[in-house]
Amino acid sequence: MFALNFYAEFYEEILRNGRKTVTIRLGDKSDKYASGQIVWVTVGPRFGKRQKLFTAILDRVEIKTIDELSPNDIRKENPEFRAAEDVVHLMRRIYSPDISVEDTVTVIHFSPVSEY
Repeated sequence: MFALNFYAEFYEEILRNGRKTVTIRLGDKSDKYASGQIVWVTVGPRFGKRQKLFTAILDRVEIKTIDELSPNDIRKENPEFRAAEDVVHLMRRIYSPDISVEDTVTVIHFSPVSEY
């Protein structure tokens, strides 16, 4: 089983209320994630205790550069984001201050799976 883990302080609320349905990860992650794959969506610190929020299916996995992101990709990553520069700013906080709009990212579209 694979997981998409998120930092709780940035994303827990919008994941729980369904406002986040895309994650943008630095680099080409197509060897790890594929359309149709079932994953756990979790929150918590890297290398720390995590909490499973829900199971999801990966609807689509795309490789792009940050400047190729659509407005829809950006909004579904974070409803408060409007431009590629918003994504760059976040990625600099998470990954490295050297991130630019030319960097390759993996755009993962996901939907919750009901487990009733």
